[in-house]
Amino acid sequence: MIGEGLAPARHWNSWRSEYPAQMMHLPMGLTVTVTAYAAAAASFTDFPAVKGQVTYGPRDVTARDVSFSARHGGTHFDWRWDQPVAGGLRGAWKATEFGEWGLRFWIMPVFAVEGRDDILWHFDPSSGVLATIIDGRHIAVIGSQAPLMATFHADRPALAAELAEYGYFYLGSRGTSGKMAVLRYNLDEMPAMHFAVGIGVDAADALATAKAALTAPPPQALPVRDERGALDAIRDIVGWNSVHDFINDWPYMSLSRTWVAQKFGGFGLWLTDIFYHAMGSALLETDMARENIRAVLATETPQGNLPCLITGRDQWIDRSQPPVCSFMLWKIWKHTGADDLVELGYRKLLRAHDWWFTHRDGENQGLMGWGSSAGIGDGLYKSTKLGAKNESSMDNSPIHDETQFDPATGCLDAADVGLNALLVVDAEVLADWAKHLGDRATADRLLQRAAALRQRIADRLWDSSRRIFANRRWSGDFVRSLAPTSFYPLLADAADPQQQRDLCAALADPAKFGGKWRLPSVTRDDPAYHDNVYWRGRIWPPLNYLTYQGLKRAGLDDIAASLAEDSAEVFDASWKRRQCPENFSAETGLGDDQPDTDLFYGWGVLMPLVSVNEIVDVTPWHGWELTHKAGTWHLGPLNAFGGRVLIRVGDGRLTLTLNDRKVFATDIVGRFRHVDIKPGRLSFEPPLAGGRIYLKGHVQRASYGAAVITARQIGDEAVLDLPAVAARQPCIIEGIQ
Repeated sequence: MIGEGLAPARHWNSWRSEYPAQMMHLPMGLTVTVTAYAAAAASFTDFPAVKGQVTYGPRDVTARDVSFSARHGGTHFDWRWDQPVAGGLRGAWKATEFGEWGLRFWIMPVFAVEGRDDILWHFDPSSGVLATIIDGRHIAVIGSQAPLMATFHADRPALAAELAEYGYFYLGSRGTSGKMAVLRYNLDEMPAMHFAVGIGVDAADALATAKAALTAPPPQALPVRDERGALDAIRDIVGWNSVHDFINDWPYMSLSRTWVAQKFGGFGLWLTDIFYHAMGSALLETDMARENIRAVLATETPQGNLPCLITGRDQWIDRSQPPVCSFMLWKIWKHTGADDLVELGYRKLLRAHDWWFTHRDGENQGLMGWGSSAGIGDGLYKSTKLGAKNESSMDNSPIHDETQFDPATGCLDAADVGLNALLVVDAEVLADWAKHLGDRATADRLLQRAAALRQRIADRLWDSSRRIFANRRWSGDFVRSLAPTSFYPLLADAADPQQQRDLCAALADPAKFGGKWRLPSVTRDDPAYHDNVYWRGRIWPPLNYLTYQGLKRAGLDDIAASLAEDSAEVFDASWKRRQCPENFSAETGLGDDQPDTDLFYGWGVLMPLVSVNEIVDVTPWHGWELTHKAGTWHLGPLNAFGGRVLIRVGDGRLTLTLNDRKVFATDIVGRFRHVDIKPGRLSFEPPLAGGRIYLKGHVQRASYGAAVITARQIGDEAVLDLPAVAARQPCIIEGIQ
């Protein structure tokens, strides 16, 4: 059975990637598809994703509440799915703009069971009830108004063909039973309408469930998780792009609904994309993050690498993608507290890490470059320069223009600064897991590798003439073009203080990476910048995200915050249009200025994730971070600190709640680091300014640096007064009761 093991609360969803307006009960194969016919244009639609007729609205990630706007033939209507009772699904629409007389615009919910010729639907004109039985389970459909008629067809193409030939003024398919049922309504009679589907153990139970769903109170607006909108945007992006792969029978978050069916033949797994998707999902639903990780790790090759791309039509197993997977999975593990994720990923990611050092050190100098290995698979572009560029994910970036592909090694003839910096982080994260699992020898090996590679980056990839890190060809010449990957050594802790200052200067320089809309994917003074095609000038979420993380690791919090604000401004300009672009113009900040950009792309989730990480984040170097920004706002609930977290700020205080229990409150503004929460114990490094910490109950002992701090008891709160200090130091609070 498809979807076996899926929790019942997730059975209904918009599982078909190509039909975002359709709801499907996955185990049953029962589909309810929104279709429409516009007589003025003589045009039928079932709202496929590729036509762009649906604007994605707010929705719950598990499809308990889903809303969108649809348009066809000049007519617009709002639609909402919700599941107000167990076993019940409700659909509702409201016309908002008419492109023709409503009598001639028909909305037609279509009911079918995929892959089943033995299922018949039955319509009772006297009661207006549509019903069927699927494997012993009864289904009933009832509306707030009776349909103008019920028609029956072999499939949706047959319905489309009938309307194309006869229009809506045709009664030949009207009936009371058939394989696929269509309930027809027009917008003159039913400009607003709702109906419900009920599932039950018998006919009466199904009808009672349908009636309960139909008459339930209207759904309220989804609760706001973040006044700034970032976490709510993540919720909607994750929800809309999460689909089912019917080839491999697993749920996952797709790259884009417009790509999967048409471009990729049913499913598509870009390696880094899926880990980014898992990170976004992990903030909301641990199971959904786990599903993404399982899907992509299942593609491991015998050689040890995780493939660049696996689709229903092709397999790029000769190349991989940037090694961010361990870093992402480590963060997911910390957010969710799901220890099984370490066991799931560690050994495969360790093999993938070692693969880079045996397959991509083309110059044998200990610095890796991008490549495409001969003799492995038969993917498109294998053993070509384009294939090697694919591995970087920055396919047409000008940083590759000068390089040549070396068939003997399967590598581009350049050491890539971004790749090597990410491999340092990869080694550090894997070493942390090795220690966690008690494998000290592997941890030491990885830490030694990280230290040596970090030094080689500093020694060989710093261009002293331009005061920036850059890719370097085997000839010794630095590559002329620069990308934000030049900032990745910050993430690897490979830049000394002067180099950090130089990098920050380039980051702010309006001729380089500064300006209103950033980060451009190549410096603004590069001739390729003006191409404004994909990686030639445009803003890309992974570049912003990893640069932001690097700035924070370097302790450049103010500059990181500035990039976070700029990233939010870029994202918000498109999100106001309900777009989550694959990339953005560095001139206008918008994503829809040229045709190559997908406008609801999965890794766009990284832009609002930067905003969330400005408040709460976890890294191997700073532990858990929590930032108190002045104002009145809240963030959550979300998965963090291994549980469900709510952060509230108001009246000058930040309050952190974990699993419905208040952990602490503070009036200290700024970023707390190394926040560690254990039963009866709390520790952190607070900002330097000093202030108060408030804890519910009593405190036995506390220290700040070397000083003992005595708690004042005010009612049921223990209050700690922390002095201003010149350097960060730990505050440890114990015996909290």
